Amino acid sequence: MAKKIKDPGVGMSSNKRAKRFISSDGSFNIKHVNRPSSVSESYEYLISISWSKFFLWVLLGYISINVVFATVYLCIGISGITKSTGNFFGDFWNAFFFSAQTITTVGYGKMAPKGMLLGVISSFEALIGLLSFSFVTGLLYGRFSKPKANIQFSESIILRKFKEVDCIMFRLMSRSTNIMIRPRIEATLSLTQQGEDKKYVNNFYNLKLERNSITYLPTTWTVVHAIDESSPLYDFDRQELSQLHGEILLLITYYDESFTQEVHQAHSYILKNIQHDKEFVEAFYFDEDGYTILDHDKLDQTTAITNEHN
Repeated sequence: MAKKIKDPGVGMSSNKRAKRFISSDGSFNIKHVNRPSSVSESYEYLISISWSKFFLWVLLGYISINVVFATVYLCIGISGITKSTGNFFGDFWNAFFFSAQTITTVGYGKMAPKGMLLGVISSFEALIGLLSFSFVTGLLYGRFSKPKANIQFSESIILRKFKEVDCIMFRLMSRSTNIMIRPRIEATLSLTQQGEDKKYVNNFYNLKLERNSITYLPTTWTVVHAIDESSPLYDFDRQELSQLHGEILLLITYYDESFTQEVHQAHSYILKNIQHDKEFVEAFYFDEDGYTILDHDKLDQTTAITNEHN
């Protein structure tokens, strides 16, 4: 009989409408309220967001700074930089382009500040430009150097007979060509159940895996949990399994050669999403020259079982 374990860190209390602990992207489904913020958090945010959002913020910051200084130059007088066009928008664009040339320290020479006040402001803007580009350079380095696991999980989790026993299976692989060194996996089952006091609580169990570690992973790894007498799911039939409010919490750890250190990645599967009597399609094969070909598109492909494999 499976024994309960202590809370792995996600909390014992639950609710009938409680969502999964870990989303598909590996982040925890937690909303923070009344949390004090600090300027230092902007660095972590900017190195964690997607590349498209990152460059959008850089572009937005670049345009905003130039708009501010262009407005300042207009207020002082565009004639101190270049001849006025007699049109507000024409003068604004001249001020904007002068600001862009100043903040990037390009200075084409066609426009130049005249007078002490404009000279001081343009010098200050050049300093802001140097600091800003240094900050962006540091962010780019942080984005490339930040250790990050690069594991791709199958969307499907299947239930099928394997060696005469019902088994839960899912599959994973590396998104990159780097070999995952000594990957190991920890699987914890969270079952949300209603107690005698009508309150919902989370019960946690260790899931025994056929293998919880391998030496290296150049292709795919099918992780197997046998529903035998030692499994916390042994007392439920197939139909009951799909009705359980349960989540399999996963933590994968492996050594990444790119960062020369261990990296971690969290993931989870919902018991309600189990597909019955399916098997994964082989994701790698050999070509005529004997090389192993790994097809990333086949990681999640399944097919109905026609002949039971024992």
